[in-house]
Amino acid sequence: MSCACGCKGEALTDEQKKILEALANMVDPCGTKDVVAATGLESKLVTSRISAMKKKGLIGTPVRCKHAITEEGRAALKC
Repeated sequence: MSCACGCKGEALTDEQKKILEALANMVDPCGTKDVVAATGLESKLVTSRISAMKKKGLIGTPVRCKHAITEEGRAALKC
């Protein structure tokens, strides 16, 4: 089921929201360490969540080892 914004209707966890918000606030694609610093979450948790969200299309890797929020990720934050 999809909601009106076009996301797939899956609710984001608090960790996912924190990571997406951190990426949304970054000017350029950033590394995992930058996301850890911005969110205060543990490195292993951030790495795991980023991998899962990349598979869902919420995060992209425009530069090797650097992450950025996608349009799908921005839409998911608004739900």
